Amino acid sequence: MEVNTENTVRQFLYGGEPIAKQFPALHQSVYGKPLVYFDNAATTQKPFSVIHAISDYYNTINSNIHRGVHYLSQKATDAYEVSRKAVASFINARNSSEVIFTKGTTDGINLIADVYGAYALKEGDSVIISAMEHHSNIVPWQLMCDKHGAQLKVIPMNEDGELLMDEFANLLDERVKIVAVGYVSNTLGTINPVKEIIEMAHANGTPVLIDAAQAVQHLSIDVQDLDCDFLAFSGHKMYGPTGIGILYGKEEWLEKLPPYQGGGDMIKTVTFTGTEYNELPFKYEAGTPHIDGAISLKAAVDFINETGIGEIAAFENGLLHYVTSLVNEIPGIEIIGRAKAKTSALSLSVKGVHPYDVGVLLDKMGIAVRTGHHCTQPVMDFYCIPGTVRLSLAVYNTADEIDYFISSLKRAINMLV
Repeated sequence: MEVNTENTVRQFLYGGEPIAKQFPALHQSVYGKPLVYFDNAATTQKPFSVIHAISDYYNTINSNIHRGVHYLSQKATDAYEVSRKAVASFINARNSSEVIFTKGTTDGINLIADVYGAYALKEGDSVIISAMEHHSNIVPWQLMCDKHGAQLKVIPMNEDGELLMDEFANLLDERVKIVAVGYVSNTLGTINPVKEIIEMAHANGTPVLIDAAQAVQHLSIDVQDLDCDFLAFSGHKMYGPTGIGILYGKEEWLEKLPPYQGGGDMIKTVTFTGTEYNELPFKYEAGTPHIDGAISLKAAVDFINETGIGEIAAFENGLLHYVTSLVNEIPGIEIIGRAKAKTSALSLSVKGVHPYDVGVLLDKMGIAVRTGHHCTQPVMDFYCIPGTVRLSLAVYNTADEIDYFISSLKRAINMLV
């Protein structure tokens, strides 16, 4: 059966030109082949605007922030705080004081696990996560549960990679102190019903943390509409730099929870008998932060806003449908995760072939994919497989690249089977 590609948008145009022209790293050859980058769930490539923002900081205003009266320090501080406001607007936070700069999603989740665990968890309590979580939204809660004598409970999923919401309802009781779930599965591409999860948890009097690492670059996020208590994501997943992330928290929670780390900038006064902590958000930003990362994150936010998150989502969904239709026609390949609501990630299992071998051959053909368990070992255990070949999409990918991927995948399978 042939796939109808008539309605497939072949590439995304930006200012009348292919948007890939904005990304210098894409224009190179790998083993003599043009690079095809399908590892966007691991990290995205960076547009010129982000790269220039980083170099402009070091070329013109390199200085420490919040600590100097001189010109460079004030300019750096202004740029840092302007970026915070841009992020707050991007996720529709009530106030920029609810936006904390972190090292990334993992750091933000660990922050909340640590301070919320100290505040609320005691022996006999429980924490709920889902069966498709990334390790960074499993291990921090295991550590906290072990530390405080609490229990970790898991929302199960079905074979399609969809959470069983009736089972979630059965897990909720007065001992559940927090729910932490991913908005989008990095392995399956499943878009979880996070708004419903939040509503159900709140009806139980339980706060919710959302891991939005795989959502923020694909979906419009409105923290007020979601009504989540905490939300974490990383800059490098959304065309920004590595080493910078965001933790959103409702002001009432951030005010009452204890600090995560001690040091400069998170204090008002320090004596040998005690310390008065700084106001939000600085209470959670100890030490010299990743200044250039925070500043250049604004450039990534601006890029997404100017491109249009709705337009990005529609284009990527078209590509996902296209590649899914083509993969379905290849014998011996199983798509892992067939949720009705998906975005931008496709995990494949090739019968009789280890995913690593497929990935190596695709690499020699110039195609970058991710192979392995994708930091979701429980997901692999659920499907009884060692790992998958994961293709993950971004706005600069094209239908022509997918065509080349399909022909290369067939060639790799023929070499291995």
